[in-house]
Amino acid sequence: MAPAIEAETVEAIIRDGVPLIGAFGVTVRALGDGTATLVMPCRDDFVRPGGTITGPALFGLADVALYAAVLSRIGRVELAVTTSMAINFLRRPALVPVIAEARLLKLGKRLAYGEVLLFSEGEAEPVAHATGTYSIPPRG
Repeated sequence: MAPAIEAETVEAIIRDGVPLIGAFGVTVRALGDGTATLVMPCRDDFVRPGGTITGPALFGLADVALYAAVLSRIGRVELAVTTSMAINFLRRPALVPVIAEARLLKLGKRLAYGEVLLFSEGEAEPVAHATGTYSIPPRG
């Protein structure tokens, strides 16, 4: 099944509706039915002591990746919002772009639940795993 929204529209919503993360330069690499793959470039202002990418940048990427996966199923519903999100940092990310692979695990009428794996570009092992719930506003 095709996604309910186009990748370019998701990028515009992130850029304009979530301006902090939109300013990160996040792009949509792929969008499927309940899935989304986003890429965040590595920038100097994401580097923290120890030569790794800061956790808040990784968390922001995970959040908008899950948002994209939700929109891929419900379409342009900009008032779908995060109600909870947890992230586990598994290993130190390299100073390269970060890939977020999000997928919905459950979509109900009012809530969506999913997970996101974050990878340093070119690496097979994830650097972080996040789970989250989005609240979906009533239609109409």
